[in-house]
Amino acid sequence: MQIKEGLTYDDVLLIPKYSDITSRKNVDTTSRLTREIMLKIPIVSSNMDTVTESAMAIAMARLGGIGIIHRFLSIKEEVKEVTKVKRYEGYMIENPVTMLQNQSVREAKEMLEGFGIGGIVVVDEDKKVKGIVTRRDVEFEDDDSRSVEEIMTPRSRLIVANSLSMNEAKEILKKNKIEKLPIVDEKDRLKALITAKDIQKMKLFPNASKDEKGRLRVGAAVGVKGDFMERAESLIESYCDVIVVDVAHGHSMQAVEAVKKIKRNFGDEVQVIAGNVATAEGVIDLVKAGADAVKVGVGPGSICTTRIVTGFGVPQLTAIMECSEAAKDFDVPVIADGGIRFPGDITKAIAAGASTVMIGGLFAGTEESPGPVVLRNGVRYKLTRGMASLSAALDRKIRESDKYDEVNRLLEDTAEETVPEGVEGLIPYKGRVEEVVRQLMGGLRSGMSYCGAHNIEELRQKAEFIRMTSSGLRESLPHDIERVV
Repeated sequence: MQIKEGLTYDDVLLIPKYSDITSRKNVDTTSRLTREIMLKIPIVSSNMDTVTESAMAIAMARLGGIGIIHRFLSIKEEVKEVTKVKRYEGYMIENPVTMLQNQSVREAKEMLEGFGIGGIVVVDEDKKVKGIVTRRDVEFEDDDSRSVEEIMTPRSRLIVANSLSMNEAKEILKKNKIEKLPIVDEKDRLKALITAKDIQKMKLFPNASKDEKGRLRVGAAVGVKGDFMERAESLIESYCDVIVVDVAHGHSMQAVEAVKKIKRNFGDEVQVIAGNVATAEGVIDLVKAGADAVKVGVGPGSICTTRIVTGFGVPQLTAIMECSEAAKDFDVPVIADGGIRFPGDITKAIAAGASTVMIGGLFAGTEESPGPVVLRNGVRYKLTRGMASLSAALDRKIRESDKYDEVNRLLEDTAEETVPEGVEGLIPYKGRVEEVVRQLMGGLRSGMSYCGAHNIEELRQKAEFIRMTSSGLRESLPHDIERVV
């Protein structure tokens, strides 16, 4: 048996090249996520339940990347997370959240909080505008049984309009000192909503990842068994931009058939990412099944134990090189998923052929990741775990059974049935994800300047790797000092 050599990020460096780049701000980091979707920054937040829900996905899209909502939610809950992202920002919100005039203040409070919005258009059964109820209207209302009709701003006092350009909408909002502008048809039926806050957001984040209607882009994961088709359909109906077929071993019959079925039923309605794989053969089979991008990485994640539990995997740099070479023949991008510890690892991954990188561990400790901050020995942490860990498997069992009084039995059954391929642990709290992304992108931009690469494609073309020994790695890290920071 011939044994191949496998390399990962710590085994190599990129050789510096002549550069005419005078500032790292001048490089273009735009890259492909899928066949059709471009990102301003090549970073994707992982579809892990301790990494990406709506808060993370919103932050990532505003920064120019994208977040993938994890699938360990009910279909209704996952759709709700996607909807929060799609409704968070956009020049014109189509099908805005509405409520009937006879609904209660209690329902208004629940909807305002649930959707994370500042106001709701009140309509009748024919969708004719009757008023607007805002957070200010309900904030000090003690009688939750009252109807919203009693406390809303009525139609007679509203400014409404037909279709407008953004500049025209800005003028109306400014002139009338209003925050929300309903767009109606000739019969006064609600068509859309323009808000001052959304226009302000567009100025603050000019590089945000948006769809053709100005809404933030978001992806969501589905499995390969059970309700995955129903889940995919519901997510697509909620304007999800990307469906990620998520399974630990992506080069399997179930994964291939799941991709085929989704593409056969929904065609070009949505882009499909499939994975994870670590070989050229895995890429080819998923692309032939219809995948618009392929995730690469079996076992490189910081909390993944697949390699030591099963004995299988490919060191990440070698996996990226082989998979991207195969994907090139089909003009399909690959996503390097896992193993990113330093900004330079992103540069190496993209130089090796990846179009984007998927990050979990580095984002798990941020403010936007799901879960509370915990205090331990005076230090703030957040919990992170692999999706193949024992606790994650137990949570899925409990959610599927809905029998919360049988936790002990479920724990025993899960422990007997499950061979964990992931661990869980605490990760230091890191503040807002924007700062982490800024550091990562600063490293990538600097790396591109060292190579003389003005854009991502040039980085791949000009990159030249060199092997280094363990001594070279030690030399690369801070040494011979007592660090204070």
